[in-house]
Amino acid sequence: MTTTIYIPKDSGALALGAEKVATAIEREIASRGLDAKIVRTGSRGMFWLEPMVEVATASGRVAYGPVKAKDVASLFDAGLLSGGSHALSLGDPEKIPFLARQTRLTFARCGIIDPLSLADYEAHGGLAGLRKALAMTPADIVGTVTESGLRGRGGAGFPTGIKWKTVLDQVEDRKYIVCNADEGDSATFADRMIMEGDPFVLIEGMAIAGIATGATKGFVYIRSEYPHAVAAMRAAIDVARQAGMLGPAILGSPNAFDMEVRVGAGAYVCGEETSLLNSLEGKRGVVRAKPPLPAIQGLFGKPTVINNVISLASVPIILDRGAEHYKDFGRGRSRGTIPIQIAGNTRHGGLFETAFGLSLGEIVYDIGGGTATGRPVKAVQVGGPLGAYFPPSLFDTPFDYEAFAAKDGLIGHAGITVFDDNADMLKQARFAMEFCAIESCGKCTPCRIGSTRGVETIDKIAAGVQPEKNLALVTDLCNTMKFGSLCALGGFTPYPVMSAINHFPQDFAPKPMQEAAE
Repeated sequence: MTTTIYIPKDSGALALGAEKVATAIEREIASRGLDAKIVRTGSRGMFWLEPMVEVATASGRVAYGPVKAKDVASLFDAGLLSGGSHALSLGDPEKIPFLARQTRLTFARCGIIDPLSLADYEAHGGLAGLRKALAMTPADIVGTVTESGLRGRGGAGFPTGIKWKTVLDQVEDRKYIVCNADEGDSATFADRMIMEGDPFVLIEGMAIAGIATGATKGFVYIRSEYPHAVAAMRAAIDVARQAGMLGPAILGSPNAFDMEVRVGAGAYVCGEETSLLNSLEGKRGVVRAKPPLPAIQGLFGKPTVINNVISLASVPIILDRGAEHYKDFGRGRSRGTIPIQIAGNTRHGGLFETAFGLSLGEIVYDIGGGTATGRPVKAVQVGGPLGAYFPPSLFDTPFDYEAFAAKDGLIGHAGITVFDDNADMLKQARFAMEFCAIESCGKCTPCRIGSTRGVETIDKIAAGVQPEKNLALVTDLCNTMKFGSLCALGGFTPYPVMSAINHFPQDFAPKPMQEAAE
């Protein structure tokens, strides 16, 4: 009987040497004349254990990691194909504490299946949601998504069902589904993991969105820095089209839906939905004024659903298992699960999907394992480069939209960056302003000019020039940017800046001459 060896082809695993490991395993299989095959999967998201190799044995999968090419021969000597004991043995991957504590709904197949095998996808529950959607009216599909409590996982947290209903209610000859896969925030990789590890779930979610709203064409807008995701999505779309999952008659139904991948050119601001639409239309990526809302006049002036990858990838399980099942997870107005991405100075960096409600401290210490350096945690930034910095005194904050908003923070795309006590928060505040200045589309004055003045003013504070006066000026600039900017780039930049000032005032105090010189 042929033994299957699973090796990830996810970008994170490739960066850690997965391709060399795969080549070494192929060589050992050939040289030893063994009856084994390799299946390339996505990652399970435990990046400190990557490359993680899994073997299908009679008693289930057995994992080994992190594996280097030089370890491969000894793994085969130890009986890799039968799950033999080795220094790199991890046992049943499902029982690794980091994975065992998760509630995997959206990421249930990631790291398990062959990403480009539709048969594998179906065998693990795929297409069940789409088939149920095909038997429902568009209004019932929208009602189910609304009832589930699903909100935009891209950062804004806007109710997905309301957006879909707005598009459904428009009477037009053409409507679009646009997937925002321009995942540009620091410490975020959930979108990439789905596209590389389970692309059919995104295709299924977009097809359901099309059926629900009357849209017949979809676009996945992927950042150019994700070449593996681009290749995986294009290949999966071809497979789906050939299998009748996409095209003029979805799974033999009267519903038509097709889609394609478009690649961005590296502008962070194109993660903002209207700037993304301009880019898709071949225009310069600048923010549009609203109204009109994209749901009414979006891509090419037509009604358009714009959702993040995780929002759309969460839809199939909602349709399959029902709104109540999904809604049962979470708390308050934050329902379902959220893929928390733990990065920065942390021992256990990776993706942790769980229901809303864990405290920030549990995520940082119990799941992330504290800092990789072993030094005390000083700050955690949640929500990418525009997210607030939270000190340990706020680590009792539950991970949900309203709880974070109440503490002047935002969940954003659920990326978490951990900093130890060596971090200089004045430099971090300056970085936020500089980032905004570089990435601004330039359309509105508060963002374009405010961020540039912000960098200059923080430099004056660092130099000890009238610190109190300049701190007041930074605060005033942040207030203007927050309420006067056209989009979230300028509007959210004040979050990291003001949180750094408010929670870490010691880093903005004038430094002694000797310390400043050092």
